[in-house]
Amino acid sequence: MTESGIIGWQDFQNVDLRSGTITSVESFPEARKPAYKITVDFGPLIGTRRTSAQITVNYTREELVGRQVIGVINFPRKQIGPFMSEFLIVGFYREDGSVILAVPDKPVSNGSRLA
Repeated sequence: MTESGIIGWQDFQNVDLRSGTITSVESFPEARKPAYKITVDFGPLIGTRRTSAQITVNYTREELVGRQVIGVINFPRKQIGPFMSEFLIVGFYREDGSVILAVPDKPVSNGSRLA
């Protein structure tokens, strides 16, 4: 990143943002803040990956299954308590601190790269 905060095209391309479909959502009672354990199918080239997300305020487990989301899949794995997170699901913070997911507005193939 430059001093002015502007990134170059290559910086953006280095972040691997992909579409995927949530296949399962589990409670995560061991988390410090309310969260879910989420499994996402990123298609045949990437496969399924798991993450933890603090999105319990705006989403139930049932309404998340089957939804497409966007994830950063080239972050290193991160240990969150007893759980290993394998990607970062992306969203926007609201004023109350809750998160709204960033999602494709129409269906795309799992594993599609954000352009």
